[in-house]
Amino acid sequence: MRRILYLEPVGGIAGDMFLAAGIDLGVSPDALTQALSGLNVPGWKLAVSRAVRHAISGTHLDVVLDAKEAHPHRAYADIRQLIEAASTLPERAKARALAVFRAIGEAEAKVHGVSIDDIHFHEVGAVDSIVDICGAAVVLELLGDPEVHAAPPPLGSGTIRVAHGQMPIPVPATLELLRDVPVRFEGVGELTTPTGAALLKVLTKIGHPPDFIVEKVGYGVGTKDFRDRPNVLRASLGRMEAPVQAHATEGLWVVETNLDDATPQLLGHLVERLLEVGAKDAWVAPVVMKKGRPAHLLGALVEGGLREAVVDTVLRESTSLGVRYHRVERHALERDWVEVETPWGRVRVKRGLRDGRVLNAHPEFDDCVRVAQAAGVPVKQVMAAALAALTP
Repeated sequence: MRRILYLEPVGGIAGDMFLAAGIDLGVSPDALTQALSGLNVPGWKLAVSRAVRHAISGTHLDVVLDAKEAHPHRAYADIRQLIEAASTLPERAKARALAVFRAIGEAEAKVHGVSIDDIHFHEVGAVDSIVDICGAAVVLELLGDPEVHAAPPPLGSGTIRVAHGQMPIPVPATLELLRDVPVRFEGVGELTTPTGAALLKVLTKIGHPPDFIVEKVGYGVGTKDFRDRPNVLRASLGRMEAPVQAHATEGLWVVETNLDDATPQLLGHLVERLLEVGAKDAWVAPVVMKKGRPAHLLGALVEGGLREAVVDTVLRESTSLGVRYHRVERHALERDWVEVETPWGRVRVKRGLRDGRVLNAHPEFDDCVRVAQAAGVPVKQVMAAALAALTP
């Protein structure tokens, strides 16, 4: 069963908010502390409390230092050594934490025009940030390693004082981290910190979440109290309704591909082959592709259990390099066959019924051709006679 964690940075995101949201979902602070105890950093502890922002109640977390940290500035190599040496951290959590720090290091290196080996972390190299980032990786382990998705984060605006001096919001590292993903330029103040941005970029898929069943909802409450929005990170934990592959054998699917190099003979053959392997219907339609190229859309309607057979047929017998498919719904009339007598012979007629009433009827064309050829009359005449014979 696929587990899903969906993060909504309603009022932004920071490392402490990520941990707080996890605790609000049920992660034990003691279990989190135990997993982080192997980090060789000065004394610290997690202070967990309840807090309210804009009438939304949730968990607030502070990383409280027991003593002043002796080495607030750390190089990437120092942090990597700290994490790798932490025997209490699960291996997957180590890998995730290292990936987050590397992402921050690469962003800082690009902003400052130096190599990552020359970067010394200031705020992010402090004990509380190390605990936040490693803790976020541990939270995912304690939640059962869910697939993580996130809504586009609001970045905020204004200026902020950091170790390098006065900086615009979002600070350059945050914006660099969130290149190539959806973001929202809105809000006042720093809503998304570099740590929060790195957690989103490395640990989540930013965009629309998959459909899933929500089982728990948690709120991580930040330290700020914005006027226009609650400073909370909402986390929804749940499951997929069913494994994706189980749905593949259910319902109806449309399988399609675009062809700009298929001959008419091949297209006709493909339609016949798709029907032979079980497609309920198959078709070819003219389309225009990139660069104004005329082409054809090859499509098929198929029941889920035969979808792979249709896909395989398209890939083996067409010139396509790939197919796409999606589930569809349809409303179909009930159908039956009746035989009617015409002046030249018997013909089958397919009827479409709803609630017992005949709404549509059509003579079987092959029957009409056979009868018309035997009698030497036009096919359309046999078809008209068959429909007339069907009418009471």
